[in-house]
Amino acid sequence: MERHGHLALTAEVRTSLLWMSAATIDRGLRPQREQCSPKRRRAGAISTIRRSIPVRTFSDWRDPPPGYVEADLFAHSGPVTRGSFVQTLVITDIASGWTELAPLVVREQTVLVDVLREVRRRLPFPLLGFDTDNDTVFINETVRDYCATEKIEFTRCRPYRKNDQAHVEQKNGDIVRRMVGYRRYEGVAAAEQLAKLYAPARLFVNAFQPCFKLAEKTRNGAQVKKRYHKPLTPCDRLLTDGRVDAVSRQRIAELRADLDPVRLLAEIRSAQRALLRSRTRRTTRRSRPRGRSRRCRSTASSPGCAPPGKVGRFVRHLSRS
Repeated sequence: MERHGHLALTAEVRTSLLWMSAATIDRGLRPQREQCSPKRRRAGAISTIRRSIPVRTFSDWRDPPPGYVEADLFAHSGPVTRGSFVQTLVITDIASGWTELAPLVVREQTVLVDVLREVRRRLPFPLLGFDTDNDTVFINETVRDYCATEKIEFTRCRPYRKNDQAHVEQKNGDIVRRMVGYRRYEGVAAAEQLAKLYAPARLFVNAFQPCFKLAEKTRNGAQVKKRYHKPLTPCDRLLTDGRVDAVSRQRIAELRADLDPVRLLAEIRSAQRALLRSRTRRTTRRSRPRGRSRRCRSTASSPGCAPPGKVGRFVRHLSRS
C-alpha cells in the first residue's frame, strides 16, 4: 500500500504496526466490526419467542373448563420424510375430549393460522387456551400474535416430553392413525380427500364414541392406581358440564339429534376408499437383487435358477426326475 501511494505513515506508527500481534489487531478492530456486522446469536440459546411463551406440563391442567385444547400436527409422510406432504392438525379439548381434525397442504405458519381460524368456527365452545409442542410451525410470531389478538392463552409443553400432551397424542393414534393409516399423501387433491373424510369422522367420534377421562391417580410406592369417570361421549360431557352456557348446550343437542351413525359410517368408508385411490404411489423403481439375472428370474424351470422356498425345491425335484 505504501509502494502504490495508498498509505502514508510516520516512522513511529509504522514500527508499532509491524510489531503488533494478531490478537492486538483483533481487539483494536472489535468496535468497528460490531458496527459493520450484525450480532450473531449464541449457539444453543433459547429464542426470544420461545421464552415469551409459558410452559404447561401435564400436571398443570387440573380441571380446566371447555375451551382449553391441546394441538399437534400428524405427518402423512409414509416411510420417508423428505419433501412436502400433507399434515393433519389435531385439536383435543381437555375437559370433554372433543376432537377436531383438519388437513394442511403444507407445513407453514400462515396456513396453520388460517386452518385454526376455520376450526374455531366449528367448535361448539369458544377457544380459550391453545397448548402445543415446541415445533417451529407453532412457536413463531404469527401464531403467538394471533393468539394474543384473539385473547387465547398460548402455552407450550416441555421439549421432548410427550406426556405433557398426552390427550392429543392419544387421539393421534386412536383416530387419525386408525382411519388414515401409514401411507404418504401429497398435494391439494389428497388434502381435499382428507377433508372429506374428516367431515363425517369428527361428527361420529364426538357424538357416538365414548371415551374415558381420568378422575384420580394415587401412588403408593411403586404402585399407581387410577380411577376413571364413567365413559361418555364428548357431546354428553359438554351437555352435563355446568360451565357450558345454555346456548352452546342447545347447539350441541340439536347437532347430535340430526346425526345418523349408520350414515356417518357409510360416508367414512366411502371417503377412505376414495383416499386410497388418491394416495401417492412409489415413484422409484426397485433395484434388482444382485447375483440373479433377468433371465434367471423369468425361467423358473431352470434347475440353477429356481426360485427360493418350497416352490424352488419342487421345481428342482421335477427337473431331476
